[in-house]
Formats: sequence, structure tokens, C-alpha cells
Amino acid sequence: MTYFFGNKTQIGDSLDRVESRQKVTGSARYAAEYNLPGVTFGVLVTSTIAKGRIRHLDTKAAEAAPGVLAIVSHLNAPKVPGFQDPVDNEGSRVHGQEFRLFHDERIYHNFQPVALAIADTFERATYAASLVKVEYEQEQHQTNIHQNKGKAIKPARGNDYARGKADTYKTAAVKIEQEYQTPIQVHVPMEMHAATAVWEGATKLTVYNKTQATKISQQEICKAFQLKPEDVEVHSPFVGGAFGSSSRVWPQEMAAILGSKVVGRPVKVMLKRDQVFNMVGYRPKSLQKVGLGATADGTLTGITHEAISFTSTYEQFTERLIDPTKSLYRCPNLNTLYRLVPLDYSTPCWTRGPGETSGSFALESAMDELAYALNMDPLALRLKNFAEKDPFNDKPWSSNFLRECYQLGAERFGWSKRNPKPGAMQKNGMLVGMGMAAGIYKSERSKADARATLQPDGKVLVQSAVADVGPGSATIFTQIAADTLGVDASQIQFEWGNSTLPDAPGQFGSHTTASVGSAVYDVCVALKQKVADMAVSQKGTTLYQAAAHDLVWEADAISLKGSEKKVLYTDLLKNQQLQAVQVNVESKGGEEQEKHSGKSFCANFVEVEVHPVTGQVRVSRVVSVVDAGTIINHKTAESQVYGSVVWGIGIALMEDAIVDHRYGRHLNNDLADYRVPVNADIPNIDVIFINKKDTVIDPMGAKGIGEIPLVGFTAAVANAVFHATGKRIRELPIVPDKLV
Repeated sequence: MTYFFGNKTQIGDSLDRVESRQKVTGSARYAAEYNLPGVTFGVLVTSTIAKGRIRHLDTKAAEAAPGVLAIVSHLNAPKVPGFQDPVDNEGSRVHGQEFRLFHDERIYHNFQPVALAIADTFERATYAASLVKVEYEQEQHQTNIHQNKGKAIKPARGNDYARGKADTYKTAAVKIEQEYQTPIQVHVPMEMHAATAVWEGATKLTVYNKTQATKISQQEICKAFQLKPEDVEVHSPFVGGAFGSSSRVWPQEMAAILGSKVVGRPVKVMLKRDQVFNMVGYRPKSLQKVGLGATADGTLTGITHEAISFTSTYEQFTERLIDPTKSLYRCPNLNTLYRLVPLDYSTPCWTRGPGETSGSFALESAMDELAYALNMDPLALRLKNFAEKDPFNDKPWSSNFLRECYQLGAERFGWSKRNPKPGAMQKNGMLVGMGMAAGIYKSERSKADARATLQPDGKVLVQSAVADVGPGSATIFTQIAADTLGVDASQIQFEWGNSTLPDAPGQFGSHTTASVGSAVYDVCVALKQKVADMAVSQKGTTLYQAAAHDLVWEADAISLKGSEKKVLYTDLLKNQQLQAVQVNVESKGGEEQEKHSGKSFCANFVEVEVHPVTGQVRVSRVVSVVDAGTIINHKTAESQVYGSVVWGIGIALMEDAIVDHRYGRHLNNDLADYRVPVNADIPNIDVIFINKKDTVIDPMGAKGIGEIPLVGFTAAVANAVFHATGKRIRELPIVPDKLV
């Protein structure tokens, strides 16, 4: 634990991470690092076809290999009671039948797990897995969305939306209509997905896994095996990158659980890099059509946004591709449509940002195109159509400082120096382009619980099952607790990442701070009140019958404001014959939240340099302005924005998971061929926070920050590339061959 020294820790301070020492010294344990007594190792055997069935599985040679304990497959796997009925997943936006590991002989996608080799060492398990021979009865698969978009369906969880008249843009004085595409993108976190499972008897199970939600993992496992929550414990305090890929239970967790039941010992299963491309979700390809219509002065009169994506054949994963379009701009006539094509892939999931990432590329690229059609400044067009309230539901914003985002960003970036003519700006022989885009993303609060315990030495233990997958959540919850109690952060110990702790939502969707932070705030307020009531009610103490609201929380005592009177916590507890004082709270938003539309906003300004001969694009400068309410910790918040910009550069210029549709198999399923940004690709990133309190969402005034800087960013890059070259790229990534 890292301790911070000073007088008092406050919300807004730039604190170092509380877990930083554990991480840099190696004492932080990740999912594959739990070496339990008697641990064994499991390696998955995966399919080589995309659709069909297993005709024959030969495991004799594998079972006879040295150190092998078992080969688990559909032929001998324990039955999973919850596999009998379709159940919507707790963690992701999916509907249908979850993938049922080792349930039957059916093959639904390439790289599907078909067997698990368990041995006393990882090397022996790997060798045994190579000895498993599989014969298939292959069927014709479909993995090409272009060839199958005629089979698109309306998803069970997708609602088309309209206001005013449909397709009004077609009769507008000025209009554009274009199609945009985004490719498959994968998570590629540094830490491989892993799980270690151990059964105690027939009903008690402990799982050490990589998850963004220990409670959701617990719930999913309970449903699958029909267990009681108190009999399933999930540990995940440290996560080396997840980005949505650990938002639900995946095959490696189920394999470890089933394998442990078979061999009666702990089983550890870790995926290989190529398996991560196929087993733990990805961002699906999208095909989008946007039509915008406006009057000659730039007033929007009609918007149409239609999107097609794909999902697996056994589940429907839906994402919010068209949500930014519903709310970002004032427009009386708008219609949206969202469809899914079932294909022979594994189920997608949230991937380094929400569906708004893909949807905003289309919307904000189209807005830039409309600006040029109007001969109007792209920033002026956005200001012209600023929405004073949410056009989607006609509710007032909980807060909206997007105008300030535009203003501050334009000033810092030097937008006024931009020559609007494409190809007109050059520097050092390079074409220079300036582009911008806006972003909008939901800001909401979910129910969360927290526990706070005052110990005799004055330290306060605050507990929540919440995950911390890297953004610094444990640090800001420590900070919120310290600020609420009025003490230094060294007085607070925050415990997280275990399903036995108080309930918390998953760490995704930019609601962790608002949800769990509110619970931490509420429980610390309740603890202060309880201790104050104890102090003023104890006869014979210096604070007897003092006004509770005049008491001040200190490191080792509670004292009377403006006085030297105090009671040590040790004495307070001793007099009450208590070992500690503990408070539990359940925290949730009130009616006021339901009356408002909660959103975070951003404006990204991007400069690119493009080589005029080779078409090589480099992002040379970024100004990102974010309206995320009160900033709890400027250091960790800035880091969040840096991450979004890095991801955005990768999505805009590099990332493309290429599938050979003859085999339904990724061609570039490793980090040698799947391109992601490195340090040399990243320019100076200038981050500005509006840092104005949202009085509706939560008591700290914070709004979601995790996703918002990424929403619209790829469009800002594409718009800058057009400004530099005069070539409009509507299909990501923007690689040189599309510009030459």
C-alpha cells in the first residue's frame, strides 16, 4: 500500500496510485500467478473449422503422455445444469444461448475449444494438447458480412428510433449521403486471459480469474452450476488490461472450473495470444449509412443513420452504434435503424470503448462532409446545432459544457489559423491537416454497496467488490473516503476485487466512479455520523452532549471544532466494548437523476502530417477537451484520456483484424501482424478538463470519463486527413494505399 503524507487529502488532488508499489515490485498477483497447492495446468485444444461437428475425437495418445491427468471434452465433461436453458448474460449486452463449453459436438466458430489437456506442468499439458486428434464433419460457414447483409435481423434488444419525419434529409437544401465502415478490432491486452479454479467438495468453488466484475462472474457461475452465491468466491484484484474483454465469463474460466471438477485439484488455464483473438470478444465490423440535410445557413433539418453489424449464431450482441446520433445535435427529424447479421464467429463484446466509438466515426465524418458542402467551418456547424436539452427524450441535461469544450479546444489548438481549403497547408514537405469532432457518452449511476470500518488506530478500512482494471479506481475511492472524512489518504485502506465484499457493478460503461464512488461517500458520511453520535452520548467523556455536527474527524481522535476537547478512537471503542465500528450502506441515485439526461461530452482537435508521395499518416498533435464533471484525481484522469487517444490513433490508422473467409480464420492473430500504436506513433497530447460539478448524477459531482475521450476521435483523425489531402476516407483504418 502506498501512503500519502500531508495534511488532508482532497478530491482533485493528483495522487499516485495506492497499488503502485505492489505493481512495480511484483507483489501484485494477476490471474495466472496463483500457484495453489497441488495446482495443475490446462491447455485448450481448438477447432480448425468454422462450422460443423466433431465426428471423432482421439485422445488415447494424449492421455498416455507423461504427467497427464485428464483430457476433458464433450465426451466426458461434467454436465452443467445451467446449459439447459438460454439465459441472458449478466455482464454484456447479449441475448440468447451462451456458448456452452464441451456441451456437445457442434462447432460454431474457428478456434472454438474442443478439449482441455490437464497435466502436472504447463509444458506437459501443451504437449498433450498437440496429441489430441480431431476429425470433423465440415459444413459451409459464413463469415463475410458483405455477402450476408441481406440476412440481417432486428435484434431482440435493439429498438429503432424516430422523431419527426423519416428521411427528411433527402429534400433538404443542402444534403450529404455516405456510407462508412469500421473493421473488426480486438482487445490485445498485455495480460493473457487466465483462470485458476478449485472445488472444495461438490458445491464450494473458488475462482481466481481476470474479470472486470467479480459479482457478475459469481452470478454467472452460480447460474451455470446452480450454486448459492455464498458458495462461490471470485478473486480479481489486479487486471493487466481488459477493455471489455473481461466483462463476462469466457471459455478459459469454464474450462478451469470443469477441469478442476474432473481431476479434483486446482486447474489453471491461460489462453494463448491467437486464442485471445477468438474467445474473449472483439469489436465487430460495422456498415453504416448516414444522411444529413440542412438549410443553407447550416441548420440541421433531417438525419438518417442506419447501421449493420454482426454477431454469433447463438447469441445477439448489441451495441450503441447509433446512440450519439440520437442526442448530440438539435434536429427535428431523425430516424435510426440497427440490424445484426448472425455469422459463424464467437460472440463480440465491448472492445476498448463502446459501440459509440464506431457509430461516432460515421456521424462525425458526415458532419465534416456536410460542413464542406455548406462551405462552413466544421466547428461553426456544430455550434449552430448545439442541443440545449437532450433531443432523444426531451429531458434537460444533468450538465452540458460542450460549448466550453469547443471554445477551449479551439483556442488551445489554434483552430482559427486553419486554412479551410483541403491540401493548402504544408510543413517541412508534409501535407498538414486539421480536423475536429465532438463526442457524447452516457453518464449514469448504478446501485452499489460499501462497507467502512473504523479501527482502534484510527485507520478506516473501506471495502467493495469493484474491480480496478487499470484506471486507478482504488486510488480515487481512497481519495473520496479521505476527503469525506477530512483526513489524509494514509488513514484509508481500500480493499477491492473479491466477490465476498459488498456488491458493486462491473467496471465498464463509465459508471464506476459515480456508482461505487457514491457508495464510498455515503458510507463514510454514515460512519462519521455513527462515531459522532457515540462520542456525544458517552457519559464522562469530554465530548458528552456536544453537538454532533461540530465534531471533526482526525487521524487518531474525534475532536470539537475550535476547541482542544477530543476523544481518542481507542478510548471510544474501549468504552463501548467494541473492537471496531462498522457501517454498511446501499447507495443509488434518486428521482432527480430520472428527470435528467446524464451525458459526458468531449471535443477532440487533431493535427496530422501526411507524406504527399507515400500517403503515410502521422498524428502530430492532439488537444482533447473533456466535460466529465468533477475530476476526482487529475493524474489518473489525464492517464485515461491519454489511453483513449492512443487507442483512437490505433483504430483510425492501424487496427484491422483480417479474416480469411475461405476458412473463417484470422490471418493476423498475433502482435507481429496486428498493428497497434507504439511510443513513436504518439504525439504530444494536450488534455483539458472543464472540471465543473454535475449536481445531479452523484454527490461528488463526477461524470463518466473512461470512454468519452475516444468517442468521435477517429472521425477527428479522418477529418484531418481529408483537410490535408482532399481525399475522404470512409473505411477504417486509414492506411497509405487508400491515399495513394
